[in-house]
Amino acid sequence: GIKWMSSMEVKCEDAKDKKPTAEKLERLRREKVNRFRSQHRINVQGTDLPDPIATFEQLQGEYKVHPKILENIQAAGFHSPTPIQMQAIPVMLHGRELLASAPTGSGKTLAFCIPLLTHLKQPRNKGFRALIISPTRELASQTHRELVKLAEGTGFRIHMIHKAAEAAKKFGPKSSKKF
Repeated sequence: GIKWMSSMEVKCEDAKDKKPTAEKLERLRREKVNRFRSQHRINVQGTDLPDPIATFEQLQGEYKVHPKILENIQAAGFHSPTPIQMQAIPVMLHGRELLASAPTGSGKTLAFCIPLLTHLKQPRNKGFRALIISPTRELASQTHRELVKLAEGTGFRIHMIHKAAEAAKKFGPKSSKKF
């Protein structure tokens, strides 16, 4: 049979067909995220990965990063995240494990320090609450310097320990048992 329709019925039927479904919206969002990753040369593997961020300001709205930390990021001269920061920060803020590779000077230190401070939330007088182990003293110094700048005004105390004897003097003789 032939189906007879008025032009109004055809317009209404076309409008029904063009209503986006949840699946279609999700597919479009995934395509947009994949284009963003491709544009910034971000390669990821895994399942159920959080979307990358485009600005540091997104961290306050989506992840409740302390405003003082964001202020310190701006004061340090970082205006937009690097590709490693765009993807690594959200992954770590979701509590996921991460293995990341990026060139020297690409912002890896900041990429793991922001989630670290965010997970700690606020300072507490409970001893050492986070530990970063570095393969060289130079890298430890760089990480310490960046963390001190990033945590300024938040109340966190950042320490660098490179000799056990100095640590015992600084934190007390029972510090190795205590911490």
